[in-house]
Amino acid sequence: MAVKPIDIQQVNPDVGGIYEAIIVAARRARQIHNDIRIELNQQLETLAQLTTTVDPEEEVDVSANPDQLKISLEFEKRPKATEYALDELMQGKLEWRRKEEEQPVEKEAPEPDDAE
Repeated sequence: MAVKPIDIQQVNPDVGGIYEAIIVAARRARQIHNDIRIELNQQLETLAQLTTTVDPEEEVDVSANPDQLKISLEFEKRPKATEYALDELMQGKLEWRRKEEEQPVEKEAPEPDDAE
């Protein structure tokens, strides 16, 4: 897989800065990676259910399953999650918001009781 350099200075100007852009892209890449991993696991589970044998004593060489190998190779050929995330960031498709910093609440002095 070839290295694809990116001019980080041309990132969407809505981003606060370079470091913030990297954090946003990294978090999005993590989300994309999790989605891809779930999809891969679902396909492998479906394949495993189709290839399970009725006789538990019959041994099956799971490592030599060509369908499983084909699915794994398809997922390896896909672009990495980071590449998807950076493309979304560069095209302005990502929406995010900063966490609101909690403002310290000042305790008000109790009002004196006018019990005269």
